Amino acid sequence: YYHRADLLPALESNETLRERFFGGARKPIFTSSSADNHLVTFAEVMAMYLLAWSPVPWTLIDPQPPELTTERRQRYVLEQQRIDGFKAGLDGVARVFAHLSSLMIFDDHDITDDWNLSAQWEETAYGHPFSKRIIGNALIAYMLCQGWGNNPDAFEDLVRQTVALSDTARDRYLDSGPQDKLIDTLLGFQQWHYVLPSTPALVVLDTRTRRWRSERNLRHPSGLLDWEALSELQQELLDHPSAIIVSPAPIFGVKLIETVQRVFSWCGYPLLVDAENWMAHRGAAQVILNIFRHSRTPGNYVVLSGDVHYSFVYEVLIPHRKGGPRIWQITSSGIKNEFPPVLLEWFDRLNRWLYAPRSPLNWFTQRRRMRIIPHTPEHAEAGERLWNSAGIGQVFFNEQGQPEQIYQHNANGKPPTRMLGPR
Repeated sequence: YYHRADLLPALESNETLRERFFGGARKPIFTSSSADNHLVTFAEVMAMYLLAWSPVPWTLIDPQPPELTTERRQRYVLEQQRIDGFKAGLDGVARVFAHLSSLMIFDDHDITDDWNLSAQWEETAYGHPFSKRIIGNALIAYMLCQGWGNNPDAFEDLVRQTVALSDTARDRYLDSGPQDKLIDTLLGFQQWHYVLPSTPALVVLDTRTRRWRSERNLRHPSGLLDWEALSELQQELLDHPSAIIVSPAPIFGVKLIETVQRVFSWCGYPLLVDAENWMAHRGAAQVILNIFRHSRTPGNYVVLSGDVHYSFVYEVLIPHRKGGPRIWQITSSGIKNEFPPVLLEWFDRLNRWLYAPRSPLNWFTQRRRMRIIPHTPEHAEAGERLWNSAGIGQVFFNEQGQPEQIYQHNANGKPPTRMLGPR
């Protein structure tokens, strides 16, 4: 298990293993810089879900340390301490989720780092049976453990096909033919997204599998939704008075960080900076912004996002549009991930200087016709707009579908941080 990092990423040191499994291909397959615990088999992914969500499976196993070198023994002990800490809180977590509705949508780390980031990534990853099988195994498990519960009616045929696959199991192995057929079906499936008929309407986007490929360069980042998916989104939003859109990546992000990602993409290295944002692809950016400008789309939008490792709230206004719409971009950091503090502080400061309301640099962005009003984190230092703390976001809505209170619950145990709008 401690040798997976040698196998999965496309590093120069992996030539022998790459030759064995990928025929010596040098293009990136799995691009994570930390792939030691990358899941490979379907059984592993299912075991991960069970152990992450329920305390019961932990009572059924008794892991014993393998024979290890002194260095790896120390690492094993450290990891065991972290796992024991995770297990200690799992009873409480299971109790919470037993009383809450839980709706899901995948992002890249549900499957693998940089999943479908570019057309080149797709062609490389799906062009080899080993990497395609790893991705497919994760997708089967996501379908069973997360996707199915969002909209059960859409998954009837897939569940039936999965049950048939399980019937082929012999000596702890599934029949590879039906397994590959199910994976091909899942890779072409186009109903991962869903809409709740609530008030306001809740529209959850699949920004991973319906990508708008770059026509200029296969190495450039793909758009997060293709033209057909964006057209369907617009139809879902028509004539609603308000709507909540769940987009894993922020639609309205930090302009300076997006510019840095664009520069790396121009240089041919989008994977180095995780260059996945709505503005990275011209076509997708223009269409999503035009949807917000459409006269029949909601007067109040709230976009809920994650993905980035910091939290912020923007209020977005469209000048010269009488009566709206009003848009709020609410972004929460991950529960575990944080941005390097000093680097984020400088990004925040430079973004305020370079993209101030009257700055001419705004005319080089896709959002030049929109006015961005940042909210201020309650405990932030003077001028700060980005809150760098792992945690969970919470939003309270009024009857018009507008956010009344926005909090970031900090994982470090500090009091919740309230996002304060302009007076």
